[in-house]
Order: sequence, then C-alpha cells, then structure tokens
Amino acid sequence: MSGATREIEALIALMAKLPGLGPRSARRAVLHMVKKRGLIMGPLADALRTVADTARECVICGNVGTSEVCDICTSDKRANGQICVVEDVADLWAMERGGAFGGRYHVLGGTLSALDGIGPDDLRIPKLIARIGDEGVNEVILALNATVDGQTTAHYIADELAGRCAVTSLAQGVPIGGELDYLDDGTISAALSARKSL
Repeated sequence: MSGATREIEALIALMAKLPGLGPRSARRAVLHMVKKRGLIMGPLADALRTVADTARECVICGNVGTSEVCDICTSDKRANGQICVVEDVADLWAMERGGAFGGRYHVLGGTLSALDGIGPDDLRIPKLIARIGDEGVNEVILALNATVDGQTTAHYIADELAGRCAVTSLAQGVPIGGELDYLDDGTISAALSARKSL
C-alpha cells in the first residue's frame, strides 16, 4: 500500500503510461504537482482540457496543431519547393527547433515494415506523391531515422519519386564534437561514405 488515495493512484498510473516516465518518476511528478497544485496542477488541467478539445492533425502534412491546416502549410514563406519527409511529428518538431529548414514538411506516420505488415498505403506515402505535383515541389529531403526500416522507406520513396523531383537525404556521420573512439561502426562507415572535399 502506497498511502495515496485511489484518485491519486489513478493519476500516477496514467502518468506512468507517458514515454520516459515509469512508476517512480510518475509518482514523483504527481507528488510535486499536488504540492504545487495552485501553480501547476490547475493550469495543467486547463491546458490538457484545451488541447484535448482542439488538437487535430494537419490535413496536408500531418503535423499536430489546433487548426485543420497548420501554420507551416499556410505560410507563403515556406512554399519554396522543398518538402522534408519525417517519420513522425516529434521529428518535425525537432527539425523546427534547429531552425535550419525553411520549407514544408510531410509526416509519414511511421516506416515501412514487412514484419509488422506496414505497407505504403498504411503510411502517408500516397499523399506525399500527390503533393509533388500539386505544390510544385522540386526537392524532397528524406529525414528518416538511420534504421533498417527507415532506410527501406527512404529507398522506396526515392524510387517512387524518380523523375518527378530531386530526392536528397540528410547527411549521416560524425556529429560536431564527436570523437571517433566513441562512435559505433555504422556511424563511422556512414561518415566515411559521405566524405567531401575540404
């Protein structure tokens, strides 16, 4: 018995389902929120209610926001002929945090996986292909994870878009500040293959 009431235990159990939080972290987070309920818990409950009522997927790119079409897709400044393809919304948000990309995005919703029975029609690949002609896209940048499924998906998309527009991918290899001794063999191999002149 933990000493917490049934209602608090239910909140802890829900919090423990969030990525990165296990039962102990969830318990600490809930205890902190209860102690600071005036500053944190009330506003958090209001924000959760608002997002639950208004959150939706952008019908064009798959980003998550509060309108049918997200701000990135409605921005004329972002219509530069480039679409960056990512696996999920978290990847899109990570790209936006970096601030280096000024085009539009396309969220696939996962990767191809024969083992899991996920084919092109289970992802947003047909919508991507339709966008190429509709939006006058001249370059698709594949920013997919360097996993087997990610690379399989990248090759499939590149084959589907051959002749329609340029298809590029993010460079892979040694990160800034990285030391060779700490890198795995795959990263070193990718960096060697992607070498360039100085």
